[in-house]
Amino acid sequence: MDNQILATVNGKEITERDLDILLNSIGPQAQQFQGEQGRSRLVDELIAQELFYQDAIENGYENDEQYIRALDEMKNSLLKQYALNKLLGNISVDDDELISYYNENKELFNPGKKATASHILVDSEEKANEIIKEIKEGKPFEEAAREYSSCPSSQQGGSLGEFGPGSMVPEFEDATFKLEVDEISNPVKTQFGYHIIKLNDKKDGIAPEFDEVKNQVNQQYLNVKRQKIYVDKVEELKKKYPVETK
Repeated sequence: MDNQILATVNGKEITERDLDILLNSIGPQAQQFQGEQGRSRLVDELIAQELFYQDAIENGYENDEQYIRALDEMKNSLLKQYALNKLLGNISVDDDELISYYNENKELFNPGKKATASHILVDSEEKANEIIKEIKEGKPFEEAAREYSSCPSSQQGGSLGEFGPGSMVPEFEDATFKLEVDEISNPVKTQFGYHIIKLNDKKDGIAPEFDEVKNQVNQQYLNVKRQKIYVDKVEELKKKYPVETK
């Protein structure tokens, strides 16, 4: 039977489905519970959990203020995650989109291509433009990074070292590889804030054919598409619901 009864605790049935749910929650470690002995240990665990549940109900723990507060926090967290999954969970791309994205961003899929860059991270486009103006007027980029950047890299003058395609969030990566050496970007918006990027060095390589990296292109473009939908939705909701920061 698909939902065979494995045990009962005070009249409450523990079934094969309950066992499957527990196994799925364990993840990769579920391998250690293969065989009859492992299965028996899991059933014992389900029985123990049900015993604790029955005891909690008898003692009225569900009415404890601390439990109610924890339950509300868990419900809020679950609802937020559910809303994100509703927004981003069913996004798809077709081959025409992938080919177009690949042709426009071949450098992102070039394993020999490397960039050495620094950045300054701030929380508004206005602030980023003010800093860019200071840099154009002679303020050293590294000094500006130490003074203004909220990223831990500020301690190294904003240096991120060398990285290749797939190492950074798509918007940051795309902007970086389009810069010339020693060029400073306009403000680049990502989920972390607004970046000012300086390209310190760049190494070229040979771009592979589309079919060789199709899976990688698919994952990268899905991330780009999801990020755009996410950012656009946040901006839309900010117009609907007042936001105040302190």
